[in-house]
Amino acid sequence: MFRQAIGKAHGKLILIGEHSVVYDKPAIALPFSDVGVTALIKEQNKDNDIMFNSGYFSGPLSKAPEELSGIKACVKETLHLLNTIQTKICISIESTIPSGRGLGSSAAVAHSIVKGIFNYFDTPLRHDVQMHLVQIAETHAHGNPSGIDMEATSNDCPIWFQKGRPVKRLEIHQPLYLVVADSGKFGDTKSAVDGIRNLYLKTPEIARKSIDLLEDYTYKCERYLSSGKITEVGKCLDLAQIELTRLGVSDETLDHLIETSKRHGALGAKLTGGGRGGCILALAQDQQHAANLSDALTEAGAFQIWTNVIS
Repeated sequence: MFRQAIGKAHGKLILIGEHSVVYDKPAIALPFSDVGVTALIKEQNKDNDIMFNSGYFSGPLSKAPEELSGIKACVKETLHLLNTIQTKICISIESTIPSGRGLGSSAAVAHSIVKGIFNYFDTPLRHDVQMHLVQIAETHAHGNPSGIDMEATSNDCPIWFQKGRPVKRLEIHQPLYLVVADSGKFGDTKSAVDGIRNLYLKTPEIARKSIDLLEDYTYKCERYLSSGKITEVGKCLDLAQIELTRLGVSDETLDHLIETSKRHGALGAKLTGGGRGGCILALAQDQQHAANLSDALTEAGAFQIWTNVIS
């Protein structure tokens, strides 16, 4: 029997604070357990190279395309820390997280691989080591990531995230019934971040006002979550979407799905993640209302729908 082990990670949702988090403002992120990644690490004797199998690429990891350079670097450093030169392993990835949708796909893949390799070598994995290794992959993927994706995809509860500060777990005193709708378009986080940066250079007062308002709505949202005022949480989401639109990171498809959600009674709706494609989330009143919103969004052209209860 060949030795094998697995590592798992789930997706994530940013409830509020995307983009302002890049400017050291806080954000609230949620675990999205409806989607996830499993990495199977298995012994193989066909090659001295590490083999890699995924829906994106299959073959020797050394020959993987540039898009997987972060995974290559992450795997190399993981094996280095484990003080092993063994390369006769095959890494197989099974993922239900659609890539490029702002749901934490790249971070979840890295987490699952790191956990899987440590399990394969039967070695305990400290949280700080795990974060260090995933950060390597995320830096290759996103340049200078805030770190929210890798924290949210490794936490099983809602978190308060602010770059450079300890992550805080949040208490939610009333369930959040969320409907997540995929626009079917790849998000473009890099161009969205660059667009806001350019706006800062051209009209700093406009960009700064929106970023500051997003910070204000995030603090208010946290207070409403802790006191169970879900209707007020919805209002914060709506206000955040206004500022994200002003910052230029929404688009017609996202706006259409958001407007559909609001017409059908959503307490609040906004894009989630980098924007310019990707997904929206809508806050429903209860489970039945979430089902109704799902139907409406499907009819409006959503590519894929998930319902999620956060409690």
